[in-house]
Amino acid sequence: MKVSRISLHLQLLGLLLAVNGSLHCQAWPARYTFVVENTPYKRLCTTKNILTVNGQFPGPTLYAHKGDTIIVDVFNKANRNITIHWHGVAQPRYPWSDGPEYITQCPIQPGAKFTQKIIFSKEEGTLWWHAHSEWDRATVHGPIIIYPNKNNNYPFAKPHAEIPIILGEWWKVDVGKLYTQALQTGGEPNASDAYLINGQPGDLYPCSKSETFKVMVDYGKTYLLRLINSGVQEILFFAIANHKVTVVGTDASYTKPFTTDYVTISPGQTIDLLLHANQRPNHYYMAATAYVGGAVPYDNTTTTALLQYTNRGYTPSSTPLFPNLPAHNDTNASVHFSGSLRSLADKNHPIDVPLRITTPLFYTVSVNTFQCPNNSCAGPNGTRLAASINNISFVNPSIDILQAYYYHVNGQFGTRFPSSPPLLFNFTTQNLPLYLQTPKRGTEVKVLEYNATVELVFQGTNLVAGDDHPMHLHGYSFYVVGLGLGNFDKDKDPLKYNLVDPPLQNTIAVPVNGWATIRFKADNPGVWFMHCHLDRHMSWGMDTTFIVKNGKGPEAQILPPPPDMPPC
Repeated sequence: MKVSRISLHLQLLGLLLAVNGSLHCQAWPARYTFVVENTPYKRLCTTKNILTVNGQFPGPTLYAHKGDTIIVDVFNKANRNITIHWHGVAQPRYPWSDGPEYITQCPIQPGAKFTQKIIFSKEEGTLWWHAHSEWDRATVHGPIIIYPNKNNNYPFAKPHAEIPIILGEWWKVDVGKLYTQALQTGGEPNASDAYLINGQPGDLYPCSKSETFKVMVDYGKTYLLRLINSGVQEILFFAIANHKVTVVGTDASYTKPFTTDYVTISPGQTIDLLLHANQRPNHYYMAATAYVGGAVPYDNTTTTALLQYTNRGYTPSSTPLFPNLPAHNDTNASVHFSGSLRSLADKNHPIDVPLRITTPLFYTVSVNTFQCPNNSCAGPNGTRLAASINNISFVNPSIDILQAYYYHVNGQFGTRFPSSPPLLFNFTTQNLPLYLQTPKRGTEVKVLEYNATVELVFQGTNLVAGDDHPMHLHGYSFYVVGLGLGNFDKDKDPLKYNLVDPPLQNTIAVPVNGWATIRFKADNPGVWFMHCHLDRHMSWGMDTTFIVKNGKGPEAQILPPPPDMPPC
């Protein structure tokens, strides 16, 4: 059996040896090999085969400097189709390697290979890569660390060491079967059996204590924690007992430092934290548990790792100290954290918030239902659960949209995705009429002119059951200029927009029965997926696609495809 603990501890050792903070001065490989394969792993007292990359769980780390291009040769030696997405990497003019199945490529079939080119541009900090086929990212994922270019440093004092902290979920059953069963029955998928920190459940789960991930720190030193939520279904609260952390980045963009005693992190999101080891030497738990704003089933367990001071001469507490985490339904705590993020916006890290909007969009994000014959499905009242954006529940085409667009293949998608919802109603009130719950199915895209300046208001609804929706846009980072609870007020809420230093993100959690406004400039031609990063909602249809048209001149055109695109 292959055990991730060995590789993780070796990686941690290497990071802790970098005491001079000069990691980003090293030269990293320009080419990586990813072998997707089935590997046995034991968690929660039982062993099962999981999909892995190179036998590792979590998977290997990619390293780059700002502006680098790296190549990843992906070999599929598993028994199922796979795609890989480089989450948060803009891939300027090169959507061919972005990765979502049936959007920019067809899956890599068993026995096949696909060489993917990852083009870094403005990103600097922490991102991650993951499978983008079905729910395989539960185990197929790993960090991407992008250092400043060799002529620059961090905008904060160099840390003593850097430690990836990857939050995740674990099911005792096969994730592929979980996915298939959920779509066949039409009901909610079973909640996970455990949460994970760097692949391990931690002390509070059976058969797990000996493998709990440990972070060793020296008193008085500062550590950079690169926090990633790879979870499939849940937003998470994270905290470290007796320690505050300082947020310095999110989604590979620097933020104004702010200190907090907890973090809210959505699936898909990354947050860079400075941890000052300034407490009495002892053993402390770091922990993560679910934040769930809606009335939906969830895993109410808690994952832990250990923060251990290496100083001699102290006797640790018999039980490590435990952090205070917000209550699982504390929406105010979640929104407060997200609303505290601000771009660094200094002379070395300028921002460019679009001020004159040419393309205003208003998108409702909803959970829905479809009727089933004889009320035979497992959703509410025998219906099939679904999801939508602007009342359209997305359906995958038979070939990928990028190929159909680039080669002018008709009949694969429509271009009439609405700029606003077809029906206006009190989106967040209780007891909405049942007829509003049923969406339309379709493969509709929104076409954007090159260099259009876009303002997009996401509005959560209370259809079926209100929930938070971490919305992720491929190909772009966007400025989150506003965030709030209740119905968006088009007259009052824009007056409170932050147009001075809004955070630059690629994933934003739209609050339960609330709204979020983003802005971006459509200067990256291509086909770019946008979806909820709670995978059940994505699979139910809370997705759409932007096609950004080519601009004038060769530098504003989609680059040609590689010769080995996977066949459909």
